[in-house]
Amino acid sequence: MKYIETDIADVYVIEPLVFNDARGYFYEVWKQSDFEKNVGKVGFVQDNESKSSYGVLRGLHYQKGEMSQAKLVRVIKGRVLDVAVDLRKSSKTFGRYVMVELSEENKRQLFIPRGFAHGFLVLSDEAVFTYKVDNIYAPHCEASIRFDDPDINIQWPMELSDVITSEKDLKGQSFKDADYFE
Repeated sequence: MKYIETDIADVYVIEPLVFNDARGYFYEVWKQSDFEKNVGKVGFVQDNESKSSYGVLRGLHYQKGEMSQAKLVRVIKGRVLDVAVDLRKSSKTFGRYVMVELSEENKRQLFIPRGFAHGFLVLSDEAVFTYKVDNIYAPHCEASIRFDDPDINIQWPMELSDVITSEKDLKGQSFKDADYFE
């Protein structure tokens, strides 16, 4: 696997080595020893999966405090535009975001450490999105920032009036009112 540093420290794009032949393909999705050598130790405790249709925008989600989560995300079917927003006050890139296309074709993954808000926009008819997390879901610690917050100014490739999202995400906080990390 190839671990590619992004413009934001500690966020990595991971590209697998895929072996194709007449039967199909094979690749290692995750290998603990390689991951620890390139990224560091992360104790993943849960895998999650969602299915969404074209235009669905989920996020920008995070968990506060001790319940924050690092995530390793990928797409099994379809194509999404994945975004991670730096909420670490001490970071040189505080308030900036990384945007990466993840798809069943490129088989890329994105590692997002603790201290980030995360979201994605579905670009295909349907997408199956999966992710590992290093902390359990804690409803009392969940938070959301509006996907269209002007201070973050994410350049989504779709008219925001065409986006399909949840009522909860529409009620997300502004970036200015969000809970930050040190």
